[in-house]
Amino acid sequence: MLDFVIKRFLQVILVVFLALTVVFFMIRLSGDPTTLFLPPDAPREQIEEYRELLGFNRPLYVQYGDFMINAVQGDFGESLRSHEDALQIVLDRFPATFQLAISALIISLSIAIPLGVLSAYKRNTVFDKIGVGLTVVGQAVPSFWLGLILIYFFAAQFKMLPYGGGGSLVHMILPTITLAAYSVARFTRFTRSAMLDVMRKDYIRTAKSSGVPTRRLIMRYALRNSLIPIITLVALDLGVLLGGAVITEVVFSWPGIGRLLMQSLMNRDFPIVLAGVFIIALTYAVINFIADVLYAYVNPQIRVK
Repeated sequence: MLDFVIKRFLQVILVVFLALTVVFFMIRLSGDPTTLFLPPDAPREQIEEYRELLGFNRPLYVQYGDFMINAVQGDFGESLRSHEDALQIVLDRFPATFQLAISALIISLSIAIPLGVLSAYKRNTVFDKIGVGLTVVGQAVPSFWLGLILIYFFAAQFKMLPYGGGGSLVHMILPTITLAAYSVARFTRFTRSAMLDVMRKDYIRTAKSSGVPTRRLIMRYALRNSLIPIITLVALDLGVLLGGAVITEVVFSWPGIGRLLMQSLMNRDFPIVLAGVFIIALTYAVINFIADVLYAYVNPQIRVK
């Protein structure tokens, strides 16, 4: 078990390292950030002086090496605009993103598991076909489009809910629904498949022929044995929700990491972007690490893989 944990932990480090490396070089393709901080008619001497002040005049591999050395120590530099600690700015925004992701996950599970169970129990009926159709639509609809539609109807037309922003539970309703829509479809489809697989088992047929009530058969025997793969998917999906919150936060002006990253990309604020990628990648990798360890604890066969 210890070897398995060490192996998965090393994978966490590798994932975070690769994410930072790829983003470090990709954001450099957006251009020199000094052009956004100086007037268009600034003399070349002033531009070169400012680039030297920020360290952008050095070779790219030197910048990368210095960045990695500092990042290992938790230092991602200062924001190029606010001159505040980049990592601290991202950490201040993280609770809002995590709150949105957790709310979306809770709503997804509350809807998807009952819907998936009923769809599996009523297989090949009209109810099942409607459920499968909704999962296809839910996975096909882009989140930004759904968010705009919700804003149009519930905020602009009926004026029931605010356009966006943060500060109260009311502001969370529309972005949470938007973020949860894809997960509802995904969880429903997965729950239905897991339930159908379990309900084909011999012990289910035996329990059914023994006169076990339908409710007990589904809840105690079928659903309980379907939960292990579902729990694994939940852990993975939380990381997906954290990453998917970027577009949702921009659409609804939610004060989280996603909106901060988008603004920083537009402003070429490299330290903020890299600090944000670090937090998202680390969170996603740690969640997967915990899921792998728990799953290996429940199912010892996983440890040998």
